[in-house]
Amino acid sequence: MEAMLQSLVLPFLGTSLGAGCVFFLTHELSLSVQRVLTGFAAGVMVAASVWSLLLPSLDLSAAWGQLAFVPVVIGFWLGIFLLLALDHIIPHLHLHSQQAEGPHSHLQRTTMLVLAVTLHNIPEGMAVGVVCAGYLSGESGLTLAGVFTLALGIAIQNFPEGAIISMPLKSAGLSRWRSFAGGVLSGIVEPIGAGITILAAAFVVPILPYLLSFAAGAMLYVVVEELIPEMSAGPHSDLGVLSFSLGFTIMMALDTALG
Repeated sequence: MEAMLQSLVLPFLGTSLGAGCVFFLTHELSLSVQRVLTGFAAGVMVAASVWSLLLPSLDLSAAWGQLAFVPVVIGFWLGIFLLLALDHIIPHLHLHSQQAEGPHSHLQRTTMLVLAVTLHNIPEGMAVGVVCAGYLSGESGLTLAGVFTLALGIAIQNFPEGAIISMPLKSAGLSRWRSFAGGVLSGIVEPIGAGITILAAAFVVPILPYLLSFAAGAMLYVVVEELIPEMSAGPHSDLGVLSFSLGFTIMMALDTALG
């Protein structure tokens, strides 16, 4: 149980440690550094979506035979549509954008920056919760090592995200402590979402293949809609692609070796 709790808290800890960079860095991260960190996070999320979520979903759908892809495709698109809906109903502002997305609001720019990161932390929390619920059921073939690997991978990519959100908040005029709090709050949805999913485990297990692919679809939506544009922002550079490849490789290796 202790290892399970550690896995639930690990992604949030990664975000919080990253947000803590606001106490040590004096200037906002350069565009090149932001590209590297964002590309790395995108690579980790893509690899986690495939090895930790989509492939286990296919394995659990094996009884469908040649139609094993059906629950995977259904869950995947439901995840896409959820994030698409949230994108349209929650006002938020991406890092390098001047125009907010979602409905018009009078929220401060700093608040909408935090909401943007919070939005894409939702599927990460769901992903850890779904894998935990599958492991606790004892019937899915998912392992504790697999749970920890997914949580570790998300924590690794959350560290730069915490820094990327807290430093602009400081540059916008907030104190170091308020900037740190904004970064921490953006990640609090992860353990909350994971905990709610586990509490609903009795309902989760029968539809686990759908939920695994659901989380994968939501995570890939975030990658394509937000992280890839951010890692490619500004003058042409290969830094984003190289860091994406590094993040993908590390997460793939972790999931293969430990999962």
